[in-house]
Amino acid sequence: MITAPVGAVSGGNQVAVEEIHAEMVSSVWKVLVQPGAQVAAGDTLVILESMKMEIPVLTEQAGTIQDLHVVEGEVLQEGDLIATVVG
Repeated sequence: MITAPVGAVSGGNQVAVEEIHAEMVSSVWKVLVQPGAQVAAGDTLVILESMKMEIPVLTEQAGTIQDLHVVEGEVLQEGDLIATVVG
């Protein structure tokens, strides 16, 4: 998975934002979290399927799922945004 840390300012404080993108063309096999869920670094957010392989998509930081941009059965292209995590 491709992650892109993005800095945001909230009330004068720096907030860590992680955008998680698909690394390859794949299908969303299973969604394990919903917006608002608390996650720890290394938690699996979704499981993708490509060429009969299951690929877990993990978060690199602890935080809250701000946005989830995929649904089960959806086909993703390389670089598509999967989720945004705010720490």
